[in-house]
Amino acid sequence: MIITRQWAMPNANTFSIKPIKKLIDTHITMQNVRHMLLPNKGWIDPFSRNSPFKDRTTTNDLDSSFDADFHLEALEFLNRYPDNSVSGVLFDPPYSPRQISECYKGIGRAVHMKDTQASFYSDRKDAAARALMPGGLALCFGWNSQGFGKSRGFDLIEIMLVAHGGAHNDTICTVERKL
Repeated sequence: MIITRQWAMPNANTFSIKPIKKLIDTHITMQNVRHMLLPNKGWIDPFSRNSPFKDRTTTNDLDSSFDADFHLEALEFLNRYPDNSVSGVLFDPPYSPRQISECYKGIGRAVHMKDTQASFYSDRKDAAARALMPGGLALCFGWNSQGFGKSRGFDLIEIMLVAHGGAHNDTICTVERKL
């Protein structure tokens, strides 16, 4: 397993943070070569916001103000994919129940208790894991290194900590391969 630590300014658009953007670009490129896919096929991004990878992923964001291919709830988006049908997933959900609440309220959607429970993450990870083909990659971003985990059949191959200084939490990036 590879573990690295980088420093970069924080940004609400996770994928615009330089070391994170480089990590994603490297893995999308390597995985596409491995699976001989066209650059815009095979990768999904259920929480895309303003992703710089829109040309190489199928994007989704609940907020219709973002330029995304779909504007569905992430679980609905992920459930559109058949089992073992994608080669990679970028998993960058709101990092905390408070962020989930802020995102939902920001688009005028009611926030329910179920939306801020741990099942919010596990349900979406289960759906993404099901859609990923064996050998597929899950790149997860957040404030912990849980990723998709062994219980879903994943092997952790890389962790990158991105420190932001001051009172900001690090962004923790995990790269896992589906066995």
